[in-house]
Amino acid sequence: MSKLEPLVLGKALKILRMLFDRASFAFSYVVNIDQVTLAKELKITRQALNIHLRKLKSLGLIRTGRGFIEITAKGIKALGFSENIAIVFVKVSPSKRPKVYQMVSKLPVWQAYRVAGEMDLALLIEADKLDEVLKEISGVEGVEQTLSYITIEPLRIAYAAPRGKA
Repeated sequence: MSKLEPLVLGKALKILRMLFDRASFAFSYVVNIDQVTLAKELKITRQALNIHLRKLKSLGLIRTGRGFIEITAKGIKALGFSENIAIVFVKVSPSKRPKVYQMVSKLPVWQAYRVAGEMDLALLIEADKLDEVLKEISGVEGVEQTLSYITIEPLRIAYAAPRGKA
């Protein structure tokens, strides 16, 4: 390792920390695909695709980068989906936990957590998919109870604990 590498890494980490401190956390949908491949799938030219993507981008419905397209919260709303999150807590019979955990990993949820306390699982789900997920969970042997909550509005969203200066 050269003598400059720790300095570069230190500066890079400082920049990364500054960006992180200014960032806002949001759920998003990202498609990892290049425009040539997407154009072929849509059976249009890359130039025609680029016109459509520029329009979507100017409306704030997507963000694009090299090899990816991100659908923004505004884009999700434009498609008629809710950006509200449902939080579902699940109580599971101890002897059935492995089977239930395996089943939950196949559900259309953003995130699933094992938790300590009165409940065993916490699931973060698109509110629009709540009925579908509850229907699936209710039929699983070992699920004893579910509690569902739909968010109204975020008061604070952070991906990590509150940060001080780096």
